Amino acid sequence: MAKRIFLFILTNILVIVTIGIVLSVLGVGNYRTAAGGIDLGTLLAFSAVVGFTGAFISLLMSRWMAKMMMGVQVLNPDKSLSAAQRDLVERVHRLSRAAGIRVMPEVGIYRSPEVNAFATGPSKNRSLVAVSTGLLEEMDDDAIEGVLAHEVAHIANGDMVTMTLLQGVVNTFVVFLARIAAWAVSRVVREDMAPIVHFIAVIVFQIAFSILGSIVVFAYSRYREYHADNGGADLAGKDKMIHALRSLQAYSQRIRDDQTAVATLKINGKKGAALFSTHPDLNDRIARLEAR
Repeated sequence: MAKRIFLFILTNILVIVTIGIVLSVLGVGNYRTAAGGIDLGTLLAFSAVVGFTGAFISLLMSRWMAKMMMGVQVLNPDKSLSAAQRDLVERVHRLSRAAGIRVMPEVGIYRSPEVNAFATGPSKNRSLVAVSTGLLEEMDDDAIEGVLAHEVAHIANGDMVTMTLLQGVVNTFVVFLARIAAWAVSRVVREDMAPIVHFIAVIVFQIAFSILGSIVVFAYSRYREYHADNGGADLAGKDKMIHALRSLQAYSQRIRDDQTAVATLKINGKKGAALFSTHPDLNDRIARLEAR
């Protein structure tokens, strides 16, 4: 899932910055007063429109961006597949039907040595579950079942849509605060330089505030992981879900000195990176499942 969140946030930042540049060039959304100040009400309305538009565009692009950036090979069940590929598709579809999903997710594989999997898409009926070749090579059948159930639970829970609504709120504040900060900066330079300084400052502050705003999104992501764990336990069985998490722990232990290896459900043992982690500690997740 970590891939899903990072891809969504990266796409969102790019979309928001692009929208801001286009609107500035076109002169749309004038929130400046005749005296050179800011009409806060108009700016807030403008920020909300831009913020939620950017979030929903990012959502609509999420499945396409994931395929393109990760090089996902979508497995077509109507075409010739290997036994392992067909088994993967059938597992995802079986779990999806059990979760009440009506339109089966696309299932894909991408080449990567890291143990990873993610689910994405704009809706339950237009979703994608992708797994890395590393996951298929490293994990046994029960662990794979638990991981797939976890990802299907994200789809069934509608996590991408709720994440988009939260991102829309965050975007609103990002756009709002970036323009206030840019206005303040433009007031301390020469009058002839103010427009270009304001234009550049908006872009810089928007990117900076978007990164800070992602802390809120990451916190929500960590909260949703517990729900996906519970959903995965309901679909595949608690024992398989716990086994999947323990398998990830074992894998993480083996590659702890390799900083580029990040496991499927975002294992990151660095305390300092907690705010930017999309997933909670595995020990805590396992303990909560065992206490069910």
